[in-house]
Amino acid sequence: MTLPHSETVSQLETPRRTGKTIVVMPAYNAARTLEKTYYQIPPSSYDEIILVDDASSDGTWAVANSLPIHAIRHRKNRGYGGNQKTCYTRALEHGAEFVVMLHPDYQYDPTIVGDLVAPLRRGEADVVLASRMLGDPLAGGMPGWKYVANKFLTGIENLAIGTRFSEFHTGYRAFTRKALESVNFEANSENFVFDNEIIVQLVFKGFRFKEIPVTTRYSYDCSSVRFGQGCVYGLGILKTVLKYFVHRTGIYQFKQFL
Repeated sequence: MTLPHSETVSQLETPRRTGKTIVVMPAYNAARTLEKTYYQIPPSSYDEIILVDDASSDGTWAVANSLPIHAIRHRKNRGYGGNQKTCYTRALEHGAEFVVMLHPDYQYDPTIVGDLVAPLRRGEADVVLASRMLGDPLAGGMPGWKYVANKFLTGIENLAIGTRFSEFHTGYRAFTRKALESVNFEANSENFVFDNEIIVQLVFKGFRFKEIPVTTRYSYDCSSVRFGQGCVYGLGILKTVLKYFVHRTGIYQFKQFL
């Protein structure tokens, strides 16, 4: 028997995804802000928090162990990208179906964790990015040079890769388990360009993205990329875009995109 069209559509609707939400925090010298960040995350928006301390030289490890979270410490500093690799690996090992990366420096609004996960649960996206550019980052204290560089590099990447993101460089994002398991993030950089590489990997694999606005707070106790680091980061982004083109055209196969 043929079902009426309306009933057919209902049968094909994507069911609501269920499963464990884990918030991961890549931490480095975040002793001043970690506790404040933790208490601003709505308890109903997650099931577990995993913090990876990248051999901090302040009291980050002590603060982390005073909170009801799962804390891991690197014996040697691996860098921001290396920290994320441990974060995602452990979250998957702990059975996460949804993984939210939140910096523990209180720069990004911790209260919207649930808003990041909601589109994933509804099956509307595989990756959700909290975009500063959908809000007013300058009002939140973002340095002018960083704002201009962010817009410029995002524009280049959108043009080169065929995306329409408002921002490629947010450090606040959420992933489904399937998305993380489908990319070789271990092949990425150990440093800041990791953030960009994993997005390009996910674009290459055809995953669906959604952006939501986020407010930010820049202050002396927030971690931030300095101008010199930003220049190195910018060059790393251009290198990633070039590798994407070379791989896609079949000239050479990079293990990042396999």
